[in-house]
Amino acid sequence: MVERESREGTMDDVDAVTREVLTASRLLVAVAARSLAAVEERVTLPQFRMLVVLSTQGPTKLVVLAELLQVAPSTAMRMVDRLIAAGLADRQANPHNRRENVHRLTEEGRRTVEEVTARRRAEIATVVERLSAEQRRALIDALAAFNEAGDEPPVPADHTEPSPLGWQ
Repeated sequence: MVERESREGTMDDVDAVTREVLTASRLLVAVAARSLAAVEERVTLPQFRMLVVLSTQGPTKLVVLAELLQVAPSTAMRMVDRLIAAGLADRQANPHNRRENVHRLTEEGRRTVEEVTARRRAEIATVVERLSAEQRRALIDALAAFNEAGDEPPVPADHTEPSPLGWQ
């Protein structure tokens, strides 16, 4: 285990906190990458983000997908076309406006999101289990404060679905 700086005198040190958050983000990115490993031949990380949006939003217009993912509509169109070709999403006429299409997950797409999310949750739980009860409580408090400072809405305690965008 890498020895950390003494916590005394560093509690208000923005640089020390930033280093620890960057290290944690590296760990979380690695967990995210490993959770996608089983489907990486079919789904890239940006495509998985689109699957997560479709999972949480339901049938969605292309322009809305592009906005939520913060990509150009042409990029969103290429992504959704690849997901359709892989059998993970489909396109259908918008029941409220026949001139528009909406995109949605197929059953295989839904299973993919559930499987990747379950692998991610299990790997994070393995890491968290290595912490003492006191460390877990401190981590909850610290992450809650961090999320609040970053204006990230909390995920309900009984929520097992992925966050709306996977990340923003």
